[in-house]
Amino acid sequence: MDANANRSSLDKDEDKADVVHEELSALELDDSIEKTDPGVAVWLIACTVSMGGFLFGIHPYSPTFLAQTSAPPSAPMNKNSSQPSHPAAPLIGAVLAGLSSDKYGRKLGIYLGCVLFVVGAVVQAAAFSLAQMTVGRFVVGLGVGSAAMIVPLYIGEMAPARFRGRMIVFDNLCVAFGQLVSYALGAGFTHVAAGWRWMVAIGAVPALALAAFLPKCPESPRQLIAHGRVSEADAALRRIFPRATDAQVAGKIRLIEQAASSISERSLGWQIKQLLCVPANLRALVTACMVMAISQLGGFNTLMYYSSTLFSMVGFNQPTSVSIVVGGTNFIFGFFNFAVIDRVGRRVSLSLVVTAIAFHWIPVNNLSTITSSSSSSGETTWATILLLVMIITYVAFFAAGVAPVAWVGTELLPLEVRALGTMINSVVCWGCNLIISSTFLSMMKTMTPSGTFGFYAGICFIGWVFVLGCYAEVHNMPLEAVREVYESGFGVRKAKVLQREIRGRRDAEARAEAEAGKV
Repeated sequence: MDANANRSSLDKDEDKADVVHEELSALELDDSIEKTDPGVAVWLIACTVSMGGFLFGIHPYSPTFLAQTSAPPSAPMNKNSSQPSHPAAPLIGAVLAGLSSDKYGRKLGIYLGCVLFVVGAVVQAAAFSLAQMTVGRFVVGLGVGSAAMIVPLYIGEMAPARFRGRMIVFDNLCVAFGQLVSYALGAGFTHVAAGWRWMVAIGAVPALALAAFLPKCPESPRQLIAHGRVSEADAALRRIFPRATDAQVAGKIRLIEQAASSISERSLGWQIKQLLCVPANLRALVTACMVMAISQLGGFNTLMYYSSTLFSMVGFNQPTSVSIVVGGTNFIFGFFNFAVIDRVGRRVSLSLVVTAIAFHWIPVNNLSTITSSSSSSGETTWATILLLVMIITYVAFFAAGVAPVAWVGTELLPLEVRALGTMINSVVCWGCNLIISSTFLSMMKTMTPSGTFGFYAGICFIGWVFVLGCYAEVHNMPLEAVREVYESGFGVRKAKVLQREIRGRRDAEARAEAEAGKV
């Protein structure tokens, strides 16, 4: 009886989703507002909230100086265990932010992240024991997870379609910049008495700045409309599209209202059922989470977490300086994806970069074997220099494609499950991050560096196969149109058809406007 009732309920929900889909099609996705030039305000908003990405980047590397509070254990497994306190806490923070963002808005999660980051930084800066430092790190991690989950979601909903990828990638650039700043601070404070206290305290400054500027940023128009605050959504859309006509703004609001009509007063249980039991939504979630898993399990974060340790193991006598070079490479090459993601699309850049990374691990694998056998001499050989070059090239490829596209996955999810799906995507991020950071040093010892790097190459190869077969291109498409891509299968071909239709309609509208202007 209960099973029949549940099935009936699911059927009704699916019927409701079908009605929403038909209504969206009937509106012919009136996105003419997307042709207008966005204002400076939307870029300032993206820059402001991307300080949350900077928080994400600047925090993870403070444990390098944990030894100054208490002598840490030296066994590989114990070194591993000092890192997971960071990924585990953001995982929890992402869950809390995801469960509350639909009910209380996107901005609340960012505010919460700022508060937690400041509190955690103060606790760490005042710590006199490993236990105090661990508590502070955990609190900061909660804030990092909250901000890291909400910021791409918020930017994705605020951004014009043709700049959506670039604006989300800017958040990832801020992550990379935070990592670079953290390395630089680490190098600068290494020989300063109690320098680690200054380093973690400085981390609170961007959190305070973000909290101070965030009131100037409006709530997401899609979130406002979902809660019936249409007049506020109208004002927000006019800030994003200041050159839009009243009819274009009204059309955009109407389009969002149709998408939001299915989630009014819906429970969390309903959202979970929609996400996991509606095939189209599940396929979108799998796609986003798979790309995120590849970005974490492909080995990049091992270089960011353990770069000094790794380079010491293969013979470099100045591993901290080399780590700064790695961080700088990650930041600089992130601009490549920023420039091309909304031009060539996500699929092309992702497939090319994942291929390059997979094959890149092969020479790294071979060189690590050579350098490991000669590292005891303490000399920097041709093999160690070439290994450094190959690792830096790997970081460049990763920063140019995989890292930013992983966080763009929020655009694949329809409004009714977007926050929940983005939360799960963040959980995948931090869960895989936890696995990598917990196992890397032990893998290096038991599997040797060559075996470890070979494992990462295999993960990247699997990712390449998945991208070619299942990753649909949705750049320049309105968020409300993306739901059509996954209606039957993973939508690689259907996305191409929809892209052509949207381009054709926009070109026809542009020609009609040009003809009208001549009359």
